[in-house]
Amino acid sequence: MPSLLNGVRRFIREHDLIRPEDRIVAAVSGGSDSVALACLLLDLQSRGELHLAGLAHFNHQLRPTADRDEQHTAAFAAKSGVAIITDRADIAARAAANRQSIEAAARTARYEFFERARRHFGANLVALGHTRDDQAETFLLRLLRGAGSRGLAGMHPRRGSFVRPLLACRRAELQAYLASLPVGFVHDESNDDMAIPRNRVRAELIPLLEARFNRSSIDVLANEADLARETWDWLDRLAAEWIAAHVSVAGKTRQFDLAGWPSLPAVLRRTVLWQVMNDVGTGRVGFDHVSQALEVADSRGPTAFQAPGVSVERVGSKVVLTSKDRTGKDRETAGSEVRNDFRYPLSVPGEVSCPSEGWSVTVEPYSPTECSEIVHDGAESGNGPVALVRRVAGGLAVRGRRAGDRFQPAGLAGHKKLQDFFVDRRIARRERDRVPLVVDEHDRIVWVAGHRIDETFRVTDCAQPMLLLRLKQT
Repeated sequence: MPSLLNGVRRFIREHDLIRPEDRIVAAVSGGSDSVALACLLLDLQSRGELHLAGLAHFNHQLRPTADRDEQHTAAFAAKSGVAIITDRADIAARAAANRQSIEAAARTARYEFFERARRHFGANLVALGHTRDDQAETFLLRLLRGAGSRGLAGMHPRRGSFVRPLLACRRAELQAYLASLPVGFVHDESNDDMAIPRNRVRAELIPLLEARFNRSSIDVLANEADLARETWDWLDRLAAEWIAAHVSVAGKTRQFDLAGWPSLPAVLRRTVLWQVMNDVGTGRVGFDHVSQALEVADSRGPTAFQAPGVSVERVGSKVVLTSKDRTGKDRETAGSEVRNDFRYPLSVPGEVSCPSEGWSVTVEPYSPTECSEIVHDGAESGNGPVALVRRVAGGLAVRGRRAGDRFQPAGLAGHKKLQDFFVDRRIARRERDRVPLVVDEHDRIVWVAGHRIDETFRVTDCAQPMLLLRLKQT
């Protein structure tokens, strides 16, 4: 298929992936894409356009057929006259030991092996067999997870010593190409597992898009990834230039003056904060964290916010970002934070007190003599020291807030992150850990004490069994 080879050659040249003097290691799993990659690189080598130094196969030991794949790849290498290096690891055991997902552990081990293979063969590049279909799937997965331009850029044609010469090729093209050659490939049964999100996208979502919306969905999605990558590269460069000119560095702290900040394009402000937060932080910073940091940088917003691994504060005319240690405390102020890792059972009737923080929470059954008594002192919403909720099955407890807490504030149609709720109500960061949460036996938030009950527990009928909750400041 000369047209396929010419397309690969054109893509390599467009992105300056491989030059005649380069020594390449091809990562080959034994599947159709990677076998086609090796065959195409062999063809290009015969034309003097590169040097294929060897093949690399990693056995993850995750499937009963994993040894079959290794043997098939070794046989292919022998038949093609190409050297091969193989390695294996118990990925399931590694994932358990490192408290990682199987996918994350496999990827880490695989790329470590590829780097060893590159050094083994004295090569400068490792070629991976990702296709245009893979790119479209990656774009959709990241879109559904809420990625921005950086994430939607998908897989890059080149990242360091790793190149992807087949990103312009469709999977069907490669399989048709292999059908014309005296070589075979294996089928990875894990690709049939619909519990894996990528497989569901491949087997269910993309066929639906192609059948009901656009027959060219793969190409459209892959093109969108290209556009996102070009956009991100541009933004990344502009943000880096602004940071170099305006952000001062002092140990684990970064700061910049807000003069001129509002005049920057919104997308550039977001990118600058994302870069700085990731630079100084010790955790994973996402879209919502950057949005809350942007509010801190707004003179009308809250003065402080804690993201994973980094605190963001507005001090006068400056924004100060400080790294936090693994316990979640600011490195500069470790030991001064309020502890919120408490959890106390709350019997009915009963009381929980926390003298060190100056509050107590009480609960008792409540029976109004008439329905009008239900609405008093904000009790129907919990916006105040008293909250009236429907009787909860099982036990209650009082605990501090945790990362990821969500609830449905009474009167709202959807759920909201507790962190976002606190920001909207302009509750200072130092006060958020002092707010007790009343939760049910399933750890669902019943009442953000003093602020709002969850819609699920709102009283809608005066005949319902009820509980009266009180927050007392001591």
